[in-house]
Amino acid sequence: MMNYSNIFDNEGISYADYRELVNELLSQKKTTGEDHSDAMLHYTKMNVQRMNRVDKTVTLNPDLLESLKNLKKQYRFLVISEGWCGDAAQIVPVFNKVATAFPEKISLKFVLRDQNLPLIDAHLTNGGRAIPVLLVLDEAGQVLYKWGPRPKVLQSLLAEWKKESTDMMLIAEQLHGWYAKDKTQSTQEELSALIQQLD
Repeated sequence: MMNYSNIFDNEGISYADYRELVNELLSQKKTTGEDHSDAMLHYTKMNVQRMNRVDKTVTLNPDLLESLKNLKKQYRFLVISEGWCGDAAQIVPVFNKVATAFPEKISLKFVLRDQNLPLIDAHLTNGGRAIPVLLVLDEAGQVLYKWGPRPKVLQSLLAEWKKESTDMMLIAEQLHGWYAKDKTQSTQEELSALIQQLD
């Protein structure tokens, strides 16, 4: 039986610490996980720029703010992520903005996927270890909801793009082009719908 409270309390790190860890590893020519190849370092550098941009530009939309205001209980957001993951870079700053806006209602912690394989293996997406994954925990440490690894509309588009091409660079370009146009709105809409299901 997975002890989510223990993972959250003892292994989870704050957003600030997550960002610092990624930067610190980059300064040593490394990234999170085991693969420190040039390609992974390149992705991670790009992702730092993406996170910086989303951090600066994201504003929570009125529906999401309203959903958060209506929460009566406290919840814990446990996020499974990695520094080299492009989807994570576009999404995790939104989780941070939510937790920062309502710190009395939402506690946010991050764990690395590759250091927590039993955890990600309990929350696979179509059989794969896709990230980021947001697990919404109640105060007792029960998992109420899983969200991720990306908005549903993009998940469908990605499946189509993968049928049309095997060029992962092209697919990554389409993916990040979509995120740039969407400006976190799909992520925020889905989070708002999820939060409305909580007390």
